[in-house]
Amino acid sequence: MGIFAILLIIPIIMLFFLLLTIMAIIDIMKSKFEGNDNLLMLLIVIFIPLGSIIYFILAPSRKIRI
Repeated sequence: MGIFAILLIIPIIMLFFLLLTIMAIIDIMKSKFEGNDNLLMLLIVIFIPLGSIIYFILAPSRKIRI
């Protein structure tokens, strides 16, 4: 039963991180940042593993509030 649980959990975790990455990219496109931070945040999310988690930690302090 252990191998079947692993084979079920791994795709669910991968789907979660894919959705988190898509949500981060959409949030980057909707938000305004100082300077070139849009590009920096986008590169972090795309090229760094778990970059979307880093984005959701760093982004609120870097967004321009209207």
